[in-house]
Amino acid sequence: MKTRSTRRISPAVNLGFQIAPMVDVVFVIMLFFMVLAGSVQIENTLNTRLPTPGCSSPAPLPAEIALRIEDDGQVLLNDDPLDTPTSKALPELADNLRQLRDNSLAARSDLVVTIYADEAARYERVIDTLDALSRAKISNVTFQAVAPD
Repeated sequence: MKTRSTRRISPAVNLGFQIAPMVDVVFVIMLFFMVLAGSVQIENTLNTRLPTPGCSSPAPLPAEIALRIEDDGQVLLNDDPLDTPTSKALPELADNLRQLRDNSLAARSDLVVTIYADEAARYERVIDTLDALSRAKISNVTFQAVAPD
């Protein structure tokens, strides 16, 4: 006996347009925009006064001091050697820096110190120089990789 498999043919079901998934998507998008709305920064106005043509007093440029640390430990202040290469405290450097800071305060200008350390210079010598700057109460210090010409 042969069994015959019969397939039922179901009538085509038209589910129509499903609105529930669309509502879910709209709510997720709305939630996304509501969360982002809280992180929007409000821009404030910045009131600035531009100089008038009659006012011709430019701001003083900062005085720049170059400290160069050689590979043998010698510290040069604007190409003038100070102290000995073995002096740890660097008293001459600290005194000169203190005088330069006082002069810049009297002239109401900023004081910028740039340290140029040789590749072979010891880190300990750089720290000694930073200590001298600290004793002179100079905090505006930058480092440069290439020595000045």
